[in-house]
This record gives sequence, structure tokens and C-alpha cells, in this order.
Amino acid sequence: MSTDVILSEAPPQNSRAVHAASRRALEGPPEPNHVSLPRIWARGESVAQRPTRIRSGARKFSPKRVRSLAFALLALLTLPAVPQASGSPAAPQQPPTFHVKVRLVNVFVNITDPSGYPIGGLTQDDFALTEDGVPQKISYFERQTDMPLSLVLAIDTSGSVRKDLDIEVHAAHDFLHALLRPNDRLDLIDFNSSVREVVPFTADMHHLDWGLDNLDMGPATALYDAIYLASQNLASRSGRKVLVIISDGGNTVKGVDYTQALDQAIRDEVMVYSLIDLPILNDAGRDTGGEHALITLSQETGGKYYYAEFGDISKAFRKISEDLRTQYLIGYYPAQRRSQTDFRRIQVTLNSNGHQSHNGYTLRYRPGYYATPSPPLDQ
Repeated sequence: MSTDVILSEAPPQNSRAVHAASRRALEGPPEPNHVSLPRIWARGESVAQRPTRIRSGARKFSPKRVRSLAFALLALLTLPAVPQASGSPAAPQQPPTFHVKVRLVNVFVNITDPSGYPIGGLTQDDFALTEDGVPQKISYFERQTDMPLSLVLAIDTSGSVRKDLDIEVHAAHDFLHALLRPNDRLDLIDFNSSVREVVPFTADMHHLDWGLDNLDMGPATALYDAIYLASQNLASRSGRKVLVIISDGGNTVKGVDYTQALDQAIRDEVMVYSLIDLPILNDAGRDTGGEHALITLSQETGGKYYYAEFGDISKAFRKISEDLRTQYLIGYYPAQRRSQTDFRRIQVTLNSNGHQSHNGYTLRYRPGYYATPSPPLDQ
């Protein structure tokens, strides 16, 4: 019984190539400067990947010769690698490096005295911060932060606020020109029966002025849709993310509900400033439920709400501008720990440090944020 031998790296193309390959196998390995090893074809490869067997016209070898070649090949393949000589010692093996991604949490804080005036001049040592009751180390602190501002101005253009729209637009012009800096960006939307982006994020005042003069009107009010979509627009923005919404608080369109709108704003870390338009404060037809919804949205996101009495919205815009200019920025890396919820509650306090003047100060900031869920505590 004869045995066929396969020592080619690629399928031979004709009988002449087959005979040449067989001769090379009999003659032994080539000169040291031309050493080459045959490919070892693994079991399981497709037929197309394997070399053609030598069946006709090829020289046959005895089993003894085949065993000798096989042992020689095996010995060659199992030889240890010879290190190359060099003038410098081999570099020591470096231990593996593990990276843990820890998120920097930014908290914007406004502080006012009992009269409502903003308080400046505090230092990092005046603040203490906890997350779910666990003290955190403040890693970054800035007074009157210059962090870029991404702001969405959402204007209710439904029938219930139509009579004040001209006043609101005029006040919005002044607000934008007074607040925005070259590195800030503003997105303008209007909402009635639907939500429309009038001008996408830009710092071009001419474009924004044009947008304010070309708002659409409609009969209904998609308030929660506007909050939800504005928060989504702000989600990918860096820096401070602010939504200023002008409305009477009514929501008359079925779609996104209040809970969804609030959840989206918190997840996207949006501060909501509500300008509640109430031409007649004692009007029996007021939507007090809608007003309360806007107030809660502002409180739960670290923003603030203002009543625009009798269409006097300019005063409210000035307060918002002042508020955004007097924010403290506190940054920290949360201590790694397990939690059964993905919501982290933040608490910021002022250290006494022997100062009685901190008494009566009001701190305003977002009460928490959503983090990636951790394994349950019992794991």
C-alpha cells in the first residue's frame, strides 16, 4: 500500500509542478537563506482551501521514508525560537492596565438671600455635597461659570395666549441680544397644535430675529410634546442645557404626558425655566393644574418659574438672564458603589465655617440624575 504526501503551499497547477515539488521533498531542505515552511492545512477547511492531492505522475515514497520526513518536519516545527542578540536587555513585561470609566457629574447651583437676590463670592470650601447620602469629593469648582450655554426658547402660539404674543416676541428679542455670547447657541421652537423648530441651534442673531418674527399660530397647545422634544434636542449638547418655555400651562393635545416630559428633561439634564403667562391673575378659567405642572418641572430640574403678570414678560426675562449669569458650577466623580436604582439623588449644602451669614440662603440645583443601573445589593 502506497502513501501520498502533501507538502505544497498552494495547489499545483500541472504535472510538471507536481514533479518539481516531489523532487524538492526528496532533495531535502533548501539552503539556509531560503528556508520556507509548508502550510499546515487544518481539519475542517473547505475543499477549495486544501491543496490537490498528488495522485498521477508523482513519485511514491515508502512508509519508512514518509515517517522519516514527518519526524524531521515535526522536530523543525517544535524548535524553540532563538532570541535575537541585541545590545540592550529585553524590556520587562508590563502588567495589564485596567480602565474604569467614571462619569464627571456637573451640578449648577444658584444661591439667593431671603430677599431673592443672588449671592456671589463663595468658595469651594463653603460647599458640601452628597449623593444618596454618601459624601462626595468636589473635583471642580467655578464661580459665575462661563461654560457655554445651549438654550431652547419654546413659545406657546396657541389661541389662549395670542393676545400677548406681540409683547412676548418683543421681550424675547431683547432677551436674546442681552444674554447670548459668541460661544452660546439657541434653538427656537413654537408650539400650538404641533411643535415646530423655527430656527435650529445658532448664534446668528439675524436668523433668530427673523424666526421670532415668523412664528406660526394654531388653536391647541402641545405643551408636553414641546418639553419632551426640546429636551431631546438638548440631549447631545455640551455645557449648560436650558429650556425657557413661555405658556399659560394648558396642555390640550393628546400625546406625551406630564410624567414623560419631566422624565425626559431630567434624563437629558435640562434646566427648565417656566414663564407662566397669566393676563388676569384671578381669572376663574385659569388652568391651575397646568401652572402647577410648569412649577414642578422647573423645581425638579434645577430651573425656576416666573409669573408674567399682565403680559409683563420683560421682567421675567431679566431675572432668567441674571440667574444664568450667577451660577456656581460644582463637579465631582461619584464614588463607585452598588445601588438598586438608576436614579442618584444629589444634596448640596453650605458649610457653616463659623459664618452665620449663610443662614436664610436658598440653594437651587437639580435634585438628581439618572445613572447606569448597578447590580442588586445582594449580588
